[in-house]
Amino acid sequence: MEISIIGLPGSGKTTVFNALTKCTAETKLHSSGGLTTNPAIAKVPDERVTKLSSIFHPKKTTPAEIKYVDIGGLGKGFGKEQGISGQFLNILSTADAILQVVRAFEDENIPHVEGKIDPLRDIETMDMELIFSDLIIVEKRLGRLESSLKGGKGAERDLAFKEQDLLNRVKSALEKNIPIRLQKLTPDELRSLSNYQFLTAKPMLVVINIGEKQLNGYSATLEELKQKYTQPQVELISMCGKLEMELAQLTDQEAEEFRKDIGLKETAFDAVIKHSYALLGLISFFTVGEDEVRAWTIRKDTPAVKAAGKIHTDIEKGFIRAEVIHYDDFIKSGNMAEARKRGLLRLEGKTYIVQDGDISHFLFNV
Repeated sequence: MEISIIGLPGSGKTTVFNALTKCTAETKLHSSGGLTTNPAIAKVPDERVTKLSSIFHPKKTTPAEIKYVDIGGLGKGFGKEQGISGQFLNILSTADAILQVVRAFEDENIPHVEGKIDPLRDIETMDMELIFSDLIIVEKRLGRLESSLKGGKGAERDLAFKEQDLLNRVKSALEKNIPIRLQKLTPDELRSLSNYQFLTAKPMLVVINIGEKQLNGYSATLEELKQKYTQPQVELISMCGKLEMELAQLTDQEAEEFRKDIGLKETAFDAVIKHSYALLGLISFFTVGEDEVRAWTIRKDTPAVKAAGKIHTDIEKGFIRAEVIHYDDFIKSGNMAEARKRGLLRLEGKTYIVQDGDISHFLFNV
């Protein structure tokens, strides 16, 4: 899973990036206008992986991973409806989801680009940027379609007309400031648009970046923001990026003790992971053995044959069946032999829908 981090200048994008990845990227506000990116891989904490590793004692333990890309050095016109282009657009287009950092903290040393703190306004400003970017892509494609229709014939021409009609409807809605995720499109239409990687069709996690003084009283304000800004595939959470960045540099035990002292129930990373998985509809299944215990991330409702392909394409091509047991049943049994004796280890075919927490062994022949 890859998540791109965006936000207006001075919102604390890199601070949040450091908090999530335990990196120490420079957090100074960029003024040169030159694009910079900070990529990092973060391991997804999962107690189930840790427990399975303690049972199988594998040579290698591999948790699920998330790649975060922090994008900094945005140009002066960013946030002023100048659109998104070039390398910045390429990075965002390949992301599975967008994490937007919105400033709510006060700091007289970091002036806000609009002169005043207003999270709702900033969210809507970013929406306009993303909409503007999608409109440019639609208009370019419609121009190419118009040219191809002049010389097209038969089925090819019919497909082009169908695509043109869909894009014109999408364009009309975008011009009314309606992001693609809010447009009433059928599943088939959404699939046909997937190759465009439209930014307003992507799930988005909005992180309201608060100050330490706001920690105890911001929950009510956050709920008000959620009521004013409600969209499918968009979730709002809050965190104190500066504090979380500092805690990320401590040992896990030190950070946990500090959080307990100030009443924080979970880490910012855990909160972002939980909401990201929910937004993207992701689950984890496991493969186990003496060589490796590993977590694999797939989308909900993935059939066993496709999950097998996540491990290797040869396993998908030569799929015979899957031996499956749920993590909870395995832990209750204590080992695979006992699980088999109890009838909890079962055989499943290609169409079996993999469940979160399944431990799977795929049998195949190529």
